[in-house]
Amino acid sequence: MPYRLRPLGLALAAMLAAVPTVGARAAVAAEPSAAIAAAIADPSRPAADTARDANRKPLEVLAFAGVKPGDRVADYAGGQGYFTRLFSDIVGPSGHVFTSVPSGLYQYKNIQKGTADIAAFVAGHPNTSLVFAEPLQAARYPEKLDLFWISQNYHDLKDPFMGPVDMAAFNRAVYAALKPGGVYIVLDHVAAPGSPADVTDTLHRIEPSVVRREVEAAGFRFVGESKVLANPADPHTDGPFNASIQGRTDQFIYKFRKP
Repeated sequence: MPYRLRPLGLALAAMLAAVPTVGARAAVAAEPSAAIAAAIADPSRPAADTARDANRKPLEVLAFAGVKPGDRVADYAGGQGYFTRLFSDIVGPSGHVFTSVPSGLYQYKNIQKGTADIAAFVAGHPNTSLVFAEPLQAARYPEKLDLFWISQNYHDLKDPFMGPVDMAAFNRAVYAALKPGGVYIVLDHVAAPGSPADVTDTLHRIEPSVVRREVEAAGFRFVGESKVLANPADPHTDGPFNASIQGRTDQFIYKFRKP
């Protein structure tokens, strides 16, 4: 089968905040909606998730993404399910979350455990589905999306263990998956300017300019960026798993829109 879907769901009634119009080069901030704030404050969230909030800044990050009740969302390479659980709460019973696990990542024990955790969550939440497939197929869904989200994994798509993936084909698949006006969010670890191409594999980082060039080539329009996870003190010489910088890497968040 090209993918496997499992239903899931969680209700949350809330109002959404308007997404501001921004210039193409602007650093963007947005007011969090009540739905986002309520999802983060949900007492049923796992302790492992809430412990990560200080570094991940979900209130500001999700406000920038503009996710809202009723949205169809893809959480591509959902990892441990941190954002999947928040998305499920935010979109509520009228929305849906498709959490993708590209097959290349499944060789890692933390991804295997995370996928099992997501599957357990899916079993109790009919507004969420688990998609397991090879990387390109994992970016295809049975309905059009409002938001395609990839966090700290865009760089992985370029590495040998993932294929590597044809990035032009991947970004075209994301474009096809979204509704007109749909949003594409790329959050990743910043590589130093002029880094070699294999920095995605050696340091698990990528130059933001590379992402922008590749995504715009697929037809997306650049909306803006958020600096909420930026860290100018990061020397960009170690990977995100190095204890010296773990949880504090310089990260960029780019927002693109399908015309």
